[in-house]
Amino acid sequence: MKTPSLDDVKHLSVLKEAFGEEVLLEDGEGASEPQRILAEFEVNGVSYAILQSDRMKREDETALYHIITDEQGELQLAEVPDDDEWETILELYDEMTVSFEE
Repeated sequence: MKTPSLDDVKHLSVLKEAFGEEVLLEDGEGASEPQRILAEFEVNGVSYAILQSDRMKREDETALYHIITDEQGELQLAEVPDDDEWETILELYDEMTVSFEE
């Protein structure tokens, strides 16, 4: 599998169309936390979402998820379990958001 480039990125808006600017995610203890949708895109047929809560923003962190559709046609977010995929996609996101203007 070749390393994806910006040419391989297709921008999406399925989450924003369904939920608006934020989604509520539930943690392991059942508490809900709003997360802002920073980006949605597809790379080589796989859909991704970059999300960020207020806490994550303070710590300069983001979360990466797969966007999937379940058997009932509902949108779901799933963690990206593969470390190499996670790193590759976040590097690609960084490339998408870097400004070279001074």
